[in-house]
Amino acid sequence: MTTRHLVSLVTGVLIIAVLIPICLSVWLAHRQAEDTFVEALDRYSERVLIRAERVVGQGKMALNQLNEFQDVPCSHEHLLQMRRVAYSLRYVQEVMYVDDQKPVCSSLEQVSNAARFPPPARVTVDGYSAWLTQQNDLGFKRFMLVLGKGHYMVVIDPASLIDVIPFGTWPIEAALVGEDSNVVFASSNPLKLDVWRQLHDERLTQLQHKGSMYVVKNVPELRYAVVTWASLEPLKESWHRQLLFWLPFGALISIMAAAFIMRVLRRLQSPRYRLLDAINARELVVHYQPIVALDSGKITGAEALVRWPQPDGSMLSPNIFIPLAEQTGLTTRLTRLVVEKVFEDMGEWLRHYPDQHISINLSPADLFCDELPSLLSRLLNHWKIKPQQIALELTERGFADPKISAPAVASLRRSGHPVYIDDFGTGYSSLSYLQDLDVDTLKIDKSFVDALEYKNVTPHIIEMAKSLNMAMVAEGIETEGQLEWLRRHGVQYGQGWLYSKALSKVEFIMWAEINLDPE
Repeated sequence: MTTRHLVSLVTGVLIIAVLIPICLSVWLAHRQAEDTFVEALDRYSERVLIRAERVVGQGKMALNQLNEFQDVPCSHEHLLQMRRVAYSLRYVQEVMYVDDQKPVCSSLEQVSNAARFPPPARVTVDGYSAWLTQQNDLGFKRFMLVLGKGHYMVVIDPASLIDVIPFGTWPIEAALVGEDSNVVFASSNPLKLDVWRQLHDERLTQLQHKGSMYVVKNVPELRYAVVTWASLEPLKESWHRQLLFWLPFGALISIMAAAFIMRVLRRLQSPRYRLLDAINARELVVHYQPIVALDSGKITGAEALVRWPQPDGSMLSPNIFIPLAEQTGLTTRLTRLVVEKVFEDMGEWLRHYPDQHISINLSPADLFCDELPSLLSRLLNHWKIKPQQIALELTERGFADPKISAPAVASLRRSGHPVYIDDFGTGYSSLSYLQDLDVDTLKIDKSFVDALEYKNVTPHIIEMAKSLNMAMVAEGIETEGQLEWLRRHGVQYGQGWLYSKALSKVEFIMWAEINLDPE
């Protein structure tokens, strides 16, 4: 994966890292508020269920007491007993004595006018019959809950089953609905039947519908359900309160994640990673500056000079990215790419002209790279090129300690590669220094060629090279005067704009073909 792709990936991760904690905070705030809201409805439903069980339990207790009466039915004593029960138990509205489901008398009337009761809607597991009916001695057309056992029935107002005050500051409604009949027989506020049908048919325990939250609790014993509901406005207010806690927390995490990822992003966009990306993508190109024999002007080879094309079409100077590669440990990768590019570009040409050569610049680190000799050997065999056709250039820094560098240089020379000292004279050069080096050619730095007229160090460099039988290549020849001076002083080879600038592969081959043409 290239650095460009990594930058895109990390940028995407940055956006996600910023958004996810904030979105998660919003979600958590809403979830917390909703859980609290539903929990309040659940608690209210539980309280309604407890209240309903208490009311029904009181009705059962009344029936148990009445069935213990042994006196004459509907007598004065009997009526008084029924009235005592109805009076003492707050949830019992009326007590009726029945014979074959037909009310005979009640706590309200000595002679009951109520019609015969149909078979019970359901019978509880402990033997109590239950009805939801409008039958009563007062003639009120209102659904009442009736429990019966033996010869007695008790009438209970269903509203007492849901008469529970919410603990919160916002209103909660409740309703009792028959699961079989879908009849709402007690409700603190009207319950929409379409909502109940959806809850019942889909067997939902909770539902959000048109700005309200509904929660259902079933009472299997009596086959009715408790439905509680409330407006979602308190939920929104609670959500906003939760946001005051969760949103700053999420924002803090987002800032920390963004800071970390920005650090990674800046690192990926650093010059080192840009150069590494260019090397991995093989974006760097090699240009070739001809090296000619000064006496004849004929080409003898070329120096390979790496270039880094930029998106705007310009070429980044090697004076910028070569030091960058050295400082960031990328020199061996860069050298490997240059070597491969040289063989790709010039392999066929070198095989066709076995007396020509290409010189490749090495860094000090390349001397101790185990991969370089095997890479050169493999490519030489592939292209059928002689080792003498690939010269290797090292600056004086590469020979800073001859005792350390000498074995590596000797190994390269044994493989057949000529070794050059590049930019000679810019360091701490001396005759003893040169004597310790086992090299073939000395390259005179351009700064000395530019100052031939007023610097007397260049003749000393030339004399040192002659005394050691080293060939010489003068760099940066730009004028005929420089050329004549160098010829007179015995410098054999040169390169510079007087002959040609560094050329692309195609341009160099065309230039070389013209130069080599005997006509």
